[in-house]
Amino acid sequence: MTKSDDFGKLILRVALGVLILLHGIAKLHTGVGGIGGMLASHGLPAATAYLVYIGEIVAPVLLIVGLFTRPAAWVVVINMLVALWLVHTKELAALNNQGGWALELQGMFLFSALAVAFLGGGRIGIGGRFN
Repeated sequence: MTKSDDFGKLILRVALGVLILLHGIAKLHTGVGGIGGMLASHGLPAATAYLVYIGEIVAPVLLIVGLFTRPAAWVVVINMLVALWLVHTKELAALNNQGGWALELQGMFLFSALAVAFLGGGRIGIGGRFN
């Protein structure tokens, strides 16, 4: 492993962490009631919506600081799969006005998290070589 590998992993996990964290911060202000309603409509307990705080605040912070990066990335993967299922199922095969996938942002979050889950976070971070 080279230093450039570690810097690449740092950039990937920090970018993913910051961008997902912004969604979590917004949910701190607006609450998770809407998500609870969507979960309830699918037969799940509305209180399950509070897990979004783990997926959009705790896991991204762990990614940013480089601690438990693989498990944190898997949490983001699960968070994104649930978001796709609850909110974006109808758009899975849709294109936007510019010809790109309608779910580019969600796809980038999902596949970036998968990459971090498989690659690890690199040696630059609190977890160091154990990432």
